[in-house]
Amino acid sequence: MVKMAEALERLQSLAGSPIVRRVSTAFADAGKELSLVGGPVRDAMLGVPVHDYDFTTDASPDEILAIVAPLSTAHWDIGREFGTIGARVVAGEGEDAVADTVEITTYRADAYDGVTRKPVVAFGDNLEDDLKRRDFTVNAMALRVPEVRLVDPYGGVEDLLDHTLRTPSSPETSFGDDPLRMMRAARFASQLGFHVADDVQDAMRAMAESIGIVSAERVQVELSKLLCTAAPTGGIRLLVDTGVADIVLPEIPGLQLEIDEHHHHKDVYEHSLTVLEQAIDYERERHPGEAPDLVLRLAALLHDVGKPATRKLEPGGAVSFYHHDIVGAKLAKKRLRELRYDNDTIKSVARLIELHLRFFGYSEGAWTDSAVRRYVRDAGPLLERLHMLTRADVTTRNRRKAERLAFAYDDLEQRIAELAEQEQLDAVRPELDGNRIQEVLGIPPGPEVGQAYKWLLELRLDEGALGQDEVERRLREWWARRSA
Repeated sequence: MVKMAEALERLQSLAGSPIVRRVSTAFADAGKELSLVGGPVRDAMLGVPVHDYDFTTDASPDEILAIVAPLSTAHWDIGREFGTIGARVVAGEGEDAVADTVEITTYRADAYDGVTRKPVVAFGDNLEDDLKRRDFTVNAMALRVPEVRLVDPYGGVEDLLDHTLRTPSSPETSFGDDPLRMMRAARFASQLGFHVADDVQDAMRAMAESIGIVSAERVQVELSKLLCTAAPTGGIRLLVDTGVADIVLPEIPGLQLEIDEHHHHKDVYEHSLTVLEQAIDYERERHPGEAPDLVLRLAALLHDVGKPATRKLEPGGAVSFYHHDIVGAKLAKKRLRELRYDNDTIKSVARLIELHLRFFGYSEGAWTDSAVRRYVRDAGPLLERLHMLTRADVTTRNRRKAERLAFAYDDLEQRIAELAEQEQLDAVRPELDGNRIQEVLGIPPGPEVGQAYKWLLELRLDEGALGQDEVERRLREWWARRSA
């Protein structure tokens, strides 16, 4: 719970920090207003460490630049069109000096055309109007500096205390200005653990299709931010429940398969959310303190998206999803491309989905060393992520089954570690390179060299390291058989 007295004390501390004090004093000396706004104010009141210094002012971009240039080691105006100037500000001297990045934006009073979501940029002349155009009341609070006065014209403090997300203007107006705010509602609900007000949810349901006018790049950024929150499943549920996910990520609501009265199977949607939660738990357990793993989280959320397309009702009440791993990898790749994810992310997520069922063959019967080597080879640099995804994919309530699968994967990881120690498994390659293959077989460069290399790799995977003399002998025998 947020205690008001402690929250105000934290605001005083924020206003008194060296960077804020130096910037605010410079603006006051220039006769200009300055306020910390949005995230820094909200986070300070919640007791969350403040990492971003976002200011707003009545100064024009040219005036902002003139004021901050003497305070900074670097400054940039990439957002100048929208009134934003960034700078690296230094406060203090010698060993006591501190430096941090600040962004300072002129008051805005934008208008929107409601078709392309591109604002007609217009600068405003007062703080209250600037706050009204922000997304949620908890982000529409400002802290005047250097005098330290909280400005909250739209009830952000009350909503902060109630852990509620509301919009400063009507939600229909706010989402009409920028439909992406519907996704931001889901992200902040997950990030802050807040409830989204009923009227805001109603507006999301009524206006869900308008998210279609937002660029794929902006949707992708917001989806990634949601997935990288501490507990993203609440936000995902909100997007699904309001219909927004039907537009931006339809594969997820598509997992809510109808249950036939005679054919019963797990709820794939709920299972996928549980897998995401468990993958995050493994991520934190194995890599504490590290940044969220977006690739792992995307793969966990999307790992079963091939099930609706491969669902088959079998005689006797069974339900099968044959090859849903392969189909799911293709569907995930298509969706992530449409959302403009980078090629490395797309390739990694699709590969994890394609491989996520491979382990279950191990649990049904012991693998040979050759099969373990192939598992590692196929996973490549994604092996650690595949470990976490595969473990997270076990959501059965049957305790004995869960324990059996966990024991089997412990055993597999142990065998991988032992083989890696013996053979440097993570860098498995034939014992002969292409040049030596040509020398041994007396052949020129060409496709035959590649075929021989591939055969030697299979030999290495099957039998491990054999030594160069033995490998050359085997290669000559293979070539003779092939030629015959």
